Amino acid sequence: MKLSWLDLRSFNDVDYKALCGSLNSDINGVVVDSSSPVMDCNDSVSRIAFVDSPEEAEGCIQKADILLFDHSWYSEITTQPETYKSKAEIGFFIHVIDDETLQTACKIARQEKWAVIYFKDPTKIPLEIVLASADNTDGQIITVVKDIEEAEIVLGVLEKGSHGVMLTPNGIIDARELGQLCRKANNLEVSLEELEVTKISHIGMGERACVDTCSNFAKDEGILIGSYSQGMILVSSETHPLPYMPTRPFRVNAGAIHSYLVSSVSQTNYLSELSSGHKVLGVNCDGKAREIVVGRMKIEVRPLLSIDAVSQSGIPVNVIVQDDWHVRVLGPGGKVLNVTELKPGDKLLGHTAPSGRHVGLPVKESCLEK
Repeated sequence: MKLSWLDLRSFNDVDYKALCGSLNSDINGVVVDSSSPVMDCNDSVSRIAFVDSPEEAEGCIQKADILLFDHSWYSEITTQPETYKSKAEIGFFIHVIDDETLQTACKIARQEKWAVIYFKDPTKIPLEIVLASADNTDGQIITVVKDIEEAEIVLGVLEKGSHGVMLTPNGIIDARELGQLCRKANNLEVSLEELEVTKISHIGMGERACVDTCSNFAKDEGILIGSYSQGMILVSSETHPLPYMPTRPFRVNAGAIHSYLVSSVSQTNYLSELSSGHKVLGVNCDGKAREIVVGRMKIEVRPLLSIDAVSQSGIPVNVIVQDDWHVRVLGPGGKVLNVTELKPGDKLLGHTAPSGRHVGLPVKESCLEK
């Protein structure tokens, strides 16, 4: 789970109370100093007290969920942990400015429950070193970030990213955007279901798009594509061997340019509007998803094949793909199915949703697609 913390130590009482009153469950923690008033936040928000000494910790230990000490107190605090741990969890803050402080950060990250780290330089290599050093340990690494853009980068370092981020917000909008970012990182999953093929049609020539991404897909992974917003089929990447050409695991031969594509858990795009730098959702056969960056779109005229299917609840689904054996879709259990060999009764994996979208977002209105 990715954690979102707000550093409110620089806020005055008025701004502090206004911001706390606007928080929702997307924010996991607020960081304050020991002299701040008790926070009027919901119970899902942890209170992190940044304390300058063990004596200062005594004054807020009853109301804090986490006591955050500067790393200079590390030796003293860890020799008498039960003094504090019986009432609050313990964390340490460290400012990484050189190799010595980097090694200290690695040690704390390996041994302690909470390590909050500020990196002096913009490079993310020191964070990579800390994450690698603390791999397979139970501690949580919270990285201080300057803005939402950096938070998004930090959450993806070494693929798994920091366990959380801490931001001093400029206002309510920053706080909400940080919470939304972490919520999105925690909820990248799409519900998949079995669809049954009802009809296969060779429909002639048209423009189809290949989505060439900046990542390699797994063998059981692809992109959800469909002619209708209410349902899509999991189209496989080109990770599976072909007799006449090398595999291209970064590519999904996606379909006709009118098609919808799932670009986030809650949004779609048309294939025709994607370009380099856009993000799409890679989905595996278990519904696990991840954001993938588009490197290039290739749109060419090719013969097209229409695949009609239906969900168990009767929702019609259609996808139009290139009419060629090398284009594949995925079935239950990750079964790889060549589209030109599909027949009525075959089972595919897909996703269905309430019909009706406007600029890619779901909307409650009457909408007939056929």
